[in-house]
This record gives sequence, structure tokens and C-alpha cells, in this order.
Amino acid sequence: MAHWLLKSEPFKYAWDRLVADGRTHWDGVRNHQAALNLKAMAVGDRAFFYHSNEGLEIVGICEIVRTAYPDPSDPAGRFVMVDVAPVVPVKTPVTLKQIKADPLLSGMALVRQSRLSVCPVTPEEWARACVLAGV
Repeated sequence: MAHWLLKSEPFKYAWDRLVADGRTHWDGVRNHQAALNLKAMAVGDRAFFYHSNEGLEIVGICEIVRTAYPDPSDPAGRFVMVDVAPVVPVKTPVTLKQIKADPLLSGMALVRQSRLSVCPVTPEEWARACVLAGV
């Protein structure tokens, strides 16, 4: 199982909305590296749900429930989306400030490639962030 981090601006699509919806498609990704990350996802992979711009923190864990398929919002047909479902909210949100200050997390793709909306997370980063999040 691989691990990921998915960024969403809370005013566009927040963790609470994913929980209420029970499942959603992760669409609108237009960065080629982020799209490659979507294509690499497998059913059962887990991802941190990260509130970007507002909050700047990991707030939940979701699961990939459908692998990459064409994103109908892309008229050129080059980009894909995946489906995700909520697994569990974190007990303690993990802030970007904490991530940057933690020696085990400061090298995360979230920090190194801050504009990337879909990032891989190493097993070590996943384990450490889960400890900080209380899950």
C-alpha cells in the first residue's frame, strides 16, 4: 500500500464535506506531476487529507476507492481523477509548521514542492505524521 497527501482548499471542498458525502472524485488536477501521482494510486492506498491555504494542516485520512480514470472537466482529455472515501479524522491536526519543524517530516514533498496538490508520502513520513495526528 502506498501513501499520499491530497490538498484541498476548505472553502472549495473540506474534510467535513467528504465525510458527509461518503465518497467523492478527486478532479480538477492540472499539474502533470500531480496527475502522474494520481495515475500511480491503487485501490486501498491511503492519503492524508490536507487543508491548504486556510488551516494548513492534515485533518483526516482517506482511502483510494477507484483508480485513475478520465477527468470529464478536462476538455483536452489529458488529465485523470480518482475516487476517495473518508477513513478517519485525525485526533490532532498536524500543521504545516509542525511538519517543517520535525526532522522526519521536513523533507516531505509537501514542503519541497509546496504547489503540488497530490504528493507521495514515504512510509516513515506516514508513520511519524500518524503519531503526531493521534491515529
